[in-house]
Amino acid sequence: MATITLNGHPTHTCGELPLVGHATPPFTLTRKDLSDLSSVDLEGQRVILSIFPSLDTSTCAESVRKFNHLTADLQDAVLLCVSMDLPFAQSQFCGSEHLERVVTASAFRHLEFGTAFGLTLIDGPMRGLLARAVVALDENGTIVHTELVPELTREPDYDLAIHAIRNRHHPCPEDAL
Repeated sequence: MATITLNGHPTHTCGELPLVGHATPPFTLTRKDLSDLSSVDLEGQRVILSIFPSLDTSTCAESVRKFNHLTADLQDAVLLCVSMDLPFAQSQFCGSEHLERVVTASAFRHLEFGTAFGLTLIDGPMRGLLARAVVALDENGTIVHTELVPELTREPDYDLAIHAIRNRHHPCPEDAL
C-alpha cells in the first residue's frame, strides 16, 4: 500500500506500482466503442500509460492535454489515458478538446487493472477511483518508468516519462556495432 495525499490529507492505494525492469501486468480495459483493449494489443509498441482519477477534474484534464501535446512527435508510441470515467465521457472530452494523440481506455468494467497496478484508492473521498500515475513501457512490455504522483491534485513529471520513452527509441551507440 502506498500513501499519497489529496489536498494534503493522506489517502492510500491498494498496493504499489510495478517495478521498473519488470514486465507490465497483463490488463484489459474498455475502449470508446466498448470493445476490450488488452495489454496483448499493445505488444511491440512503446506505451505511456497516463492513469488518473477522472477527466472531470481540472488536473486530470490538463495532464491529458499536456501529454497529447508533448507526444505529438512520437508517432510510433501510444499514449494511453486510463481512468474510471465511462468511455463515452472520455471520447467526448478528447473530441471537444481536439486531442488526436490520446487513446482513452476505461477501467470501469475492469477493476483488476487498479489492483494489478496498485493504484485503486482504498480510502478518502475519491475511494474507488485510480491514483494519478504514469507508467512507461518499452516495445517488449517492460516497464521503463513509473511515477506515483504524491499529491493527487498535482500533475506528473511529464519530462521524465517522455525521456524514458525517447531513450528507448534511439539505440545506444554500442548497439549499432
